[in-house]
Amino acid sequence: MKVAVIDMGTNTFHLIVVEVLNSDFMITYREKVPVKIGEKGINQGYITDEAINRALSCLKNFKTRIELEAVEQIFATATSAIRNATNGKDLVKLIEQETGIQTRIISGLEEAEYIYYGVKKALSIGNEPGLIMDIGGGSIEFIIGTDREILWKQSFEIGGQRMVEQFQRTDPMSSDQIAALEKYLEENLEELFVNFEKYAPQTLIGSSGTFDTLSDIYCLKNDLEKPVIDTEYPLTIEAFQSIHSEFLIKNREERLSIPGMIPLRVDMIVVASVLVHYVLRKLNINQIRVSAYALKEGVLLKTLNSLNNSGS
Repeated sequence: MKVAVIDMGTNTFHLIVVEVLNSDFMITYREKVPVKIGEKGINQGYITDEAINRALSCLKNFKTRIELEAVEQIFATATSAIRNATNGKDLVKLIEQETGIQTRIISGLEEAEYIYYGVKKALSIGNEPGLIMDIGGGSIEFIIGTDREILWKQSFEIGGQRMVEQFQRTDPMSSDQIAALEKYLEENLEELFVNFEKYAPQTLIGSSGTFDTLSDIYCLKNDLEKPVIDTEYPLTIEAFQSIHSEFLIKNREERLSIPGMIPLRVDMIVVASVLVHYVLRKLNINQIRVSAYALKEGVLLKTLNSLNNSGS
């Protein structure tokens, strides 16, 4: 059986098509498109007409691909930008009318849980707690867990697109803007700090776009191979600190010239890197890992599990 999963993120829409093999899967097609559905409206709580048009255009193309792939079932989820927009539910109705794709708006806590299952599939967290971090355009998810269970999870509606529009007034960012952003993080991530003290994870596991790009840059700088089939990507704390320092002094055009940087990430990468740097420093974490899987793979795994348990 072939299944498609669509993740309608605030910055990027993802499509994966998989061949289901009992309770496992093999990815046969993947695509990501910089829809930027939160652009120019996310901090005001609405989705602009331009963003709606980009979303519909992308999803129509996804639908064409899905039909070509002879997919039997589609599972589509929408996250922060759509769940918090006053016109989010209207957009979901419009998507169904225009494409036939039924979309489920998921909560931040559901998002965090799906991310955990995606990461757990990609790599072994271990018996000791790890801190999973997923930086989206609209929200950031933190999960503390082991291979066996989630110990704590939370979604914070302070994602990359929100931070860019709120704090990045110049490019490169000024030291005052970075200080203001870090003060904002200090005020908004209190629950993370409390639970970090409680469970004391020693490793940060990053998932999704920002961490993928950091790993790409690291690998190209050090002539490291990054096989397509790998589900854990290379990155070290020292490499991250070096890349972060580079981001802080370069403008958009200069960042784009860094091998491994892609246009999809270039605008949000600085605030995302400031966030990662802040968390590592604040929590005194000295190990970093990168998961190739995140939300969409977690949605797939949980869905397949439900279908198997129901006997479908």
